[in-house]
Amino acid sequence: MVPHLITALTGPINELEQRILESLPAIERWFRLEWMEHTPPFYTAVDVRNAGFKLAPVDTHLFPTGFHNLTDEMLPLAVQAAMAAIEKICPEAKNLLLIPDRSTRHGYLMNVERLVRIFHQAGLNVRLGTLDESVTAPTPVALPDGSALTIEPLVRQRGRLLLKDFDPCTILLNHDLADGVPAVLQNLHEQYLLPPLHAGWGVRRKTKHFQAYEELAKKFAKMLGMDPWLINPMITRAGRVDLESPAGLDALTTHADALLSKVRRKYKEYGIQEKPFVLVNLLTVREARDVAVLAERARVRRAEGQAPAEPGDELFLQEGVPTHERINDAVAEPVVTMIDRYVVGGYYRVNPERGADENLNAPGASFVPLAFAESNQLPRRGAKPGASAPNRFYMYGVIARLAMVAASYELEATDPDAESYD
Repeated sequence: MVPHLITALTGPINELEQRILESLPAIERWFRLEWMEHTPPFYTAVDVRNAGFKLAPVDTHLFPTGFHNLTDEMLPLAVQAAMAAIEKICPEAKNLLLIPDRSTRHGYLMNVERLVRIFHQAGLNVRLGTLDESVTAPTPVALPDGSALTIEPLVRQRGRLLLKDFDPCTILLNHDLADGVPAVLQNLHEQYLLPPLHAGWGVRRKTKHFQAYEELAKKFAKMLGMDPWLINPMITRAGRVDLESPAGLDALTTHADALLSKVRRKYKEYGIQEKPFVLVNLLTVREARDVAVLAERARVRRAEGQAPAEPGDELFLQEGVPTHERINDAVAEPVVTMIDRYVVGGYYRVNPERGADENLNAPGASFVPLAFAESNQLPRRGAKPGASAPNRFYMYGVIARLAMVAASYELEATDPDAESYD
């Protein structure tokens, strides 16, 4: 059985699991063909929601920060995938420069330590450079286990980024660039920069990602002979809306009501008794009138100087997918971790302070590695749906890989050098 969990093994989701397992050869061939045409992101983590009646990704991270949540048993897979990824990009690679976020949270630092270990075991000399300009000399940073990491100031020499006495072939970013691209990272034409700069949140938009995912979900579902809604969260882009104006609030309310109506029709079609909801920039909305809360939040943020003085926010609406998984009575959702095109493991995000219809990536969240009742993590033919942990996690991995393919589509569409794909 799937360890730690309750309510995860019942309901229509078993039918989806059976269909995916029966189609395994076709699915794996489909992925192989996709990767012949498209380049996977260097590493990816996907938040997956199992609602019991549908299974869908709700977020895709291109700078994943949860490698320390993987069990030691998963590390050989991660090392092997890292070897394959590096050999494909820079076969002669010797040195890897890893640039982490500026966070000093213990959990994040342990993530960086795990990445260093993975790439060291993949055969690379790994050193850490920081975007923090206040660091002017090698500086040790203590870790919770008593060990330490050393971060060093970056040195820019024309088209290359170095550390003192360290010239890397490849630079790996573990920084989401939400505040834009620092000058020191621009125009590095002589080195491999992974992920590319346009993967940062200063450029990325969730609408583009989920539009690409919807396209793929339709193709994938057609191959399996199923309704794509079972694996796809519907979305709507509201655009830039001034929540403090009556017209802006009315427009957003109309968008929310339209998306809720679509979800209600699907619930009725499948006999689902739960109350549907949508997420507007991660705020749970159960009725269209709830969007008025957004206007109040925007007003408060602007008054406190936490939002631009210029009105108008880019708003994204997404069908809410509840999670029916629990760990010790706390709401949980799986996060699937990948390097290159390979699933290397995963973990559960758990948040006892949040409900099944809320965003779990919030204060109070903790993480539990995916544990297996059996050592064999490969899907098992002939097992009853819902009775095999490897089969259940294989299904999660299929959905996560679909999101990863969507991310590759997204990155190609936003690549400033897109003509290379023509």
